[in-house]
Amino acid sequence: MESFIFLGFGLDAWITIVTVLGMFSILLFTKWRSDTVFLGAIGVLYVTGVLDAKEAFSGFSGTSVITVGVLFVVVAGLMHTGVLQCIVRYLLGTPNSYSKAVTRLMLPVAVLSSFLSNTTVVSLFVNIVKMWSKKLNVSPSKLLIPLSYASGMGGVCTLIGTPPNLIISGLYEENTGVAMNILTTTIPGLFCLVIGVLSVIAMRRLLPDRKAPESAFESTGDYTVELQVPSDNPYIGQTLGDAGLYHVKGGSLIGMYHFDNIPLPVTENEPIMGGDHLVYAGQIDDLIEMAYNHKLVSSDHHVFSMSELDNSSQLRTAYVDFGSRLIGTTIGGSSFEKDNNLVLAAVSRRGERINEAPRNVVLQAGDTLLFVCPKHINVDTSSLKSALHFFDSDEVPNIGYGTIISTVIMITMVALSALGVLPLLQCAFLAAAAMLIFRCCNMEQAMRAINWEILMVFAGSAVLGVAIQKTGIAEWLANGILDVCGTNPLVVMTAVCFVGTFITEFISNTAAGAMFFPIMYNAAEKLGYEPFPFLVALMISVSSSFATPIGSPTHMLVYGPGGYRFSDFMRIGLLMNLIILAANIFIVNIVYPLTPLQ
Repeated sequence: MESFIFLGFGLDAWITIVTVLGMFSILLFTKWRSDTVFLGAIGVLYVTGVLDAKEAFSGFSGTSVITVGVLFVVVAGLMHTGVLQCIVRYLLGTPNSYSKAVTRLMLPVAVLSSFLSNTTVVSLFVNIVKMWSKKLNVSPSKLLIPLSYASGMGGVCTLIGTPPNLIISGLYEENTGVAMNILTTTIPGLFCLVIGVLSVIAMRRLLPDRKAPESAFESTGDYTVELQVPSDNPYIGQTLGDAGLYHVKGGSLIGMYHFDNIPLPVTENEPIMGGDHLVYAGQIDDLIEMAYNHKLVSSDHHVFSMSELDNSSQLRTAYVDFGSRLIGTTIGGSSFEKDNNLVLAAVSRRGERINEAPRNVVLQAGDTLLFVCPKHINVDTSSLKSALHFFDSDEVPNIGYGTIISTVIMITMVALSALGVLPLLQCAFLAAAAMLIFRCCNMEQAMRAINWEILMVFAGSAVLGVAIQKTGIAEWLANGILDVCGTNPLVVMTAVCFVGTFITEFISNTAAGAMFFPIMYNAAEKLGYEPFPFLVALMISVSSSFATPIGSPTHMLVYGPGGYRFSDFMRIGLLMNLIILAANIFIVNIVYPLTPLQ
């Protein structure tokens, strides 16, 4: 194996290259779970002998991975004691201009994202922003992209704010024996955040003005419903017109199916047969009255209005994520409703109700679905999480004494780590234990809060970084960058950060950080400079993905609620990428001047 050389790479390097390219192709073009894909990549590298057992599974025992896992418990304590909800309630207010509204939104979100999971913060704010936008008479699409941007820019302000910061700082400590401070990226991050907020305000005309998808569901009096003609219906044999089922009060007939489920042209002269399905759109109260008078029944026991819901049922809104297994399928063509104890009531696309039977709609990413479901449905089951994202949580936080305790625990954890009293991992363990001891969350809530898929991706990314460095790929790429960019350290730093910024538009920022760490580290050492400032710039770059909705999980969270199109992110995001890149390089070299190696 060692004697095999092709284009300067040995067999181990080519196996790594093919594995990495294959892995990202699968993530981009299939609906496979990301943790499964990363675990498969680790398996390939181990089985082929590229990595030994210790190297292949080093990611799972790395301090940065364990830190992330423990921090999930800390966040659970903050969530269940209502800390985040209290912050939201008193921060937004009623600004009298768009500029003030963006500032009032982005700054608190960025601060929260500096210490908490970005996706947690955005999930909490999405519904708040939708209601807030109505109060301000602003389209939600003008505020939801800034919301997502703020979470990303805030995340880079501390080491615990975003996974790439933890993984890059962890790898740096392994290579140098020197631990980064939890506030290492705070000043550069805050500078980029201010530039980002000003840029969003200046480029607000590039933000789309879309109709919110949930506006189609705002009134329970406006639904697209599907009714069925029972076999004993007295109107069987009559035409739609004669039976009074063609022209109806408060709505219109938009579709009809016989027993063979083949769509029929909707005319007054179409005869009615037992088992027919009639699809109406309009005011629900009038349609229910019509159904009662004409002895029609709900198709598949659908519930059509809040008045029909009993104390154990509720209406919940969900969004179809990118990568969802429901994309390209219909709810009626699967057992999804039965398996998850849900009933689909309506479908909206980009804020417009679809005039088709909801269960026959071929779903797309970003579609908004309205479900009737049990009052206390668990939306965190693997089946639902792989298909839909529910925003309106049915868990009501217990705001009170625990709110103050969990806040003190969080502040103490950050302070102890920032002052160097204890390492970050030890601080996180103590904070998690305190959350449980003081009952900010119980053991079950803590375990449910741990996102094992994220941990698997995090560990897998670290292993990929090891393989890229061990096989010489990182050194080869570093030499290639130096050949193209010369020996000017600022040019090299900018080039690597530029590529990292745009690569992370298509792959996980965690994976991008792990992949580019050895490249940036080797390039800095070959230039004869301390890698520290290069890596700080890299941290900010791989978390600065603004141009595509798949560039960040938070972008996907706002994509459906904002009624966005894929191109909406590119209009403002490409410029944001370049602006934040320039701000990043500028501020990092002021705060952390380049230092020659001793």
